Amino acid sequence: MVSIGYFLSCEEFGPRELVRQARWAEEAGFERLWISDHYHPWNAEQGQSPFVWSVIGALSEVTSLPITTAVTCPTVRIHPAVVAQAAATAAVQCRGGFTLGVGSGEALNEHILGDAWPSAPERQEMLEEAVEVMRALWSGKQVTHRGEHYRVENARLYTLPPEPVPVYVSAFGPKAAELAGRIGDGFCSTMPDKSLVDGFRSAGGGSKPAQAGFKVCHAASAEAGAKTAHRLWANEQLPGELAQVLPTPEHFEQASTLVTEEMVGSSLPVGPEVGPYVEMVGEYADAGFDEVYVQQIGPEQESFFRFWSESVAPAIGSK
Repeated sequence: MVSIGYFLSCEEFGPRELVRQARWAEEAGFERLWISDHYHPWNAEQGQSPFVWSVIGALSEVTSLPITTAVTCPTVRIHPAVVAQAAATAAVQCRGGFTLGVGSGEALNEHILGDAWPSAPERQEMLEEAVEVMRALWSGKQVTHRGEHYRVENARLYTLPPEPVPVYVSAFGPKAAELAGRIGDGFCSTMPDKSLVDGFRSAGGGSKPAQAGFKVCHAASAEAGAKTAHRLWANEQLPGELAQVLPTPEHFEQASTLVTEEMVGSSLPVGPEVGPYVEMVGEYADAGFDEVYVQQIGPEQESFFRFWSESVAPAIGSK
């Protein structure tokens, strides 16, 4: 049976609200947490972007649920040696229940220091080297590294969990899925695409965990849910590589004018009916994902958690 988690949105909510949602999620029977790692929101309507590592520290004190970042980019904005320290500390705080989800990033978050935004193949190379650097540091040994993209000089981590931090690699295409299978301890995505899961498993992923997340908008009506989802997350419907290359929230807002409420409402579960939520979980389970994370869009968080625990969870057979 697929394990159901809750997806905490650092783009839409501040740090104290995210902590509150984590408590509600555990009380509602969710089994684990995803949390996004952004410098900017996708648009001004979302309106938040707390530093994820501070939030994880707070979460570790209020919930026993395992936490995965979805996802951290350890390549441009923050050097992998620093991400390695942050992840090791988070794993200690979470008593081992922490997983570092990583990806090759978006210009939206990574261009802020003025670095050129690399091509997709170069970003994949950087990600592979970054994971190598982090795993070397999690050994507890002193590390000096001179690679194609990163240098590390006499670095050693002293605060470490008993076991190295698991690294799950994000993928949205076949080349990235191959990389995830080759270097990852698990796989993460946001698309119910069986070919990506199969690509990950055939490239070395085997029976390692595969995670995925999707958004919903529980509301009094499907129309109200679609309206809220469109206001906050129209960017989800942008095609191709726009999400990787547009540099500012304003650019996403401009591009999102092409997305209608109908497009959003037809692409994700909205409104009060249980069926669409159950069907969406089933799509991800059928694609081969072991863990599925659900994010409620908008301010109606408490009513969503009641709806999920009282209506959706029994229908999908989760606790």
